[in-house]
Amino acid sequence: MSVMKEIKLTEIEGFRIGHAENQEGMTGCTVMLFDACTPAGVDVRGGGPASRETPLLNPVMDAKGIHGILLSGGSAFGLDAAGGVMKYLEERGIGFDVGITKVPLVCQSSLFDLMVGDMTIRPDAAMGYAACLDADDPDTVPETKGAVGAGLGCTVGKYRGPEFCMPSGLGSYAVSMGDLQVGALVAVNALGDIYDPETNKKLAGVKGADGKLLASPLSYFDAAYEQAPSFSGNTTLGIIVTNAEFEKTALNKIASMAHNGYAAAIRPVHTMADGDSIYAVSTGKVKGDINLIGPLAAYVMGRAIADAAKSVQQ
Repeated sequence: MSVMKEIKLTEIEGFRIGHAENQEGMTGCTVMLFDACTPAGVDVRGGGPASRETPLLNPVMDAKGIHGILLSGGSAFGLDAAGGVMKYLEERGIGFDVGITKVPLVCQSSLFDLMVGDMTIRPDAAMGYAACLDADDPDTVPETKGAVGAGLGCTVGKYRGPEFCMPSGLGSYAVSMGDLQVGALVAVNALGDIYDPETNKKLAGVKGADGKLLASPLSYFDAAYEQAPSFSGNTTLGIIVTNAEFEKTALNKIASMAHNGYAAAIRPVHTMADGDSIYAVSTGKVKGDINLIGPLAAYVMGRAIADAAKSVQQ
């Protein structure tokens, strides 16, 4: 009988992670580059996504896979950063062959961090290219948690205004069961509060006037009732990676199931002020059942969100 055990996200083969950021702008990007054209799916639940090339992952579209995923800050301005990832891949002959060149297929989602640092500094093509170089550096052990890359400008608990929110960041969690591996990488930039899905303890979120976490889970509803809400600056972006073999139709369903991890760890979640998105990718050929991988995806995503909060608050 196989026993589930925790592993490092980077133990899953088939991809590389790189980061680039700007401390003055308090913004950055995190790229996941795949060793081969990789099947992927996506599920967008929030009402305010900023994304690029996600229609490629619709099962009726022709693309069988993609070459990279970029998570970034900068809101819709940050979508320029994928151009740098495409430049990096094209220079190396990676992409969909159209005869005269190869066109890299790169999906991107951006979160809103414009209020954190200098809002005139946003992820751009140069930053996306730098993140790829970081992923390519054999001497670099990729960070998968903390205030790095797309996680640099992340905050949570914003429904009482930015003065009462708390910093967040990047988080990761991965498990194995026998030969099967499932992991999550997530940039947590939520309107809601963050909870540990194992203990139900609040880890981060809206603060009171004394700077301490508000204990009541109803504080969001109190704020929304007492004043006209002016919620902005959100969106949690996640990637599920598994070595189980799936095509993009199943991966879209796995991405959908992984949103249960968002619901377990973020309250409230999937509001119209969020752009919550989850990608799911298959990097291996191990046989796996979607009814096992989907719930595992939700589990590791919830733990990764908690990991993001813990890594910054420590």
